[in-house]
Parts: sequence; structure tokens; C-alpha cells
Amino acid sequence: MTRKVFWDEPYRTTLDTVVSQVNGKQVQVEAAIFFAASGGQESDSGWLGAYPVIKAEKIGLEIIYTLPPEHSLKVGDRVTWRIDWERRYRLMRLHFAAEMVLQLVYRLRPGIERIGAHIAQDKARIDFASDESVSPLFPEIEQAALDLTKRDLAIVTDFSDAEAQRRYWKVAGFATMACGGTHPKSTGEVGALKLKRKNTGKGKERIEITLLE
Repeated sequence: MTRKVFWDEPYRTTLDTVVSQVNGKQVQVEAAIFFAASGGQESDSGWLGAYPVIKAEKIGLEIIYTLPPEHSLKVGDRVTWRIDWERRYRLMRLHFAAEMVLQLVYRLRPGIERIGAHIAQDKARIDFASDESVSPLFPEIEQAALDLTKRDLAIVTDFSDAEAQRRYWKVAGFATMACGGTHPKSTGEVGALKLKRKNTGKGKERIEITLLE
């Protein structure tokens, strides 16, 4: 099984590893720093050896990487991972920004249901089942999120079930949440954020989240 180094070392941008399986364009490796899309967070961008990763797919507890068809990697080859750090860091910050917003919405609207989420490099979004606009909550959410970032609290991540590879994050005094994505070390790294409301259909509310720097 691929050792997911991106969980323990999310700031790492290069890693030496060994090819463990090859099936045409699809390759598996012994260890990876390249995150595969999961839980609404988009995949990283980067290279395995000399080849760009076209797709990263999480299947069960494994990760399958698709390379260009002309790649020449074989089982046992030693290769080096390189990821696009600018993209990774934006994804980490926006991911936790979205999760701060989610937890604050839960506090202000008890019982509201999240029905979707997506974290990209430019912005994140969270979708809720609601007949009531969420925009009146924005000033309080933005202020509370800014307070969390100014306090620069540690974001602790770990396994809740190591065998099943289930993970969580925790910020003391704020919240604990199940999540298998990548996160910054502290709330201070997120920085100030801006919220925008979108109505995507009857009974649906969307919050879009962007970073101000």
C-alpha cells in the first residue's frame, strides 16, 4: 500500500520513492507526496520522475497515478516526486478556510445540512440545504474566522482509525472534524478571507470562499 507522506509532511515538495506497480499508463508507488482528489479537495499537480501526473485517483486505500502513455517506468525503478508547491499551499489554506467557515455556520445555524463542497486553487465552496439565505451570517463568520487566524492556533492532525486510514483535525477550543485532506500547521497561515453567497436552486445555498492574499 502506498505510504501517504502528504499527511505527515504536507510541506514537503520532493520525495524519492520506488515504483511498485505498472499497468499501462497507470502507476503505483511505495510512497507519495502527491495528494489525490478526495473529500472535495482537488488533486495536487506535479511530476513523477520526468513525467507529469495527468490524473491521481484514490481507489479504496490505494492511489493510482496516470502518466503520459509514452512513459517508460518499470516496477522497481527509483523515481523522485516533485509537486507544485504554490498550488499545494493554496489548496491547504483554502481547505482549512472552508472548514473554519463550515464549523462557524454549524454554530450559527444548528441543524443545517452540508450537501457538497469543493476546494480549488482559486476558491472553495460549501453547499447547504437551506430555504433561508446564509448571507446575513457573513459579517459574524468573517470576523470569527479573522479572530481564529490572528490567534494563530495549532492545527493538529492524526488518525482516528489508522487501519482504515480515517483522519481528523483538531484546533483546541474551536472544533474537531473528520478529514483526510492536507492542512497548514496553524490557523494563522490561512489569513483573511472573503465570503460570497450564491443561490444554486430552490432550497440550496452556496458559500464561496476566497483568500484576500
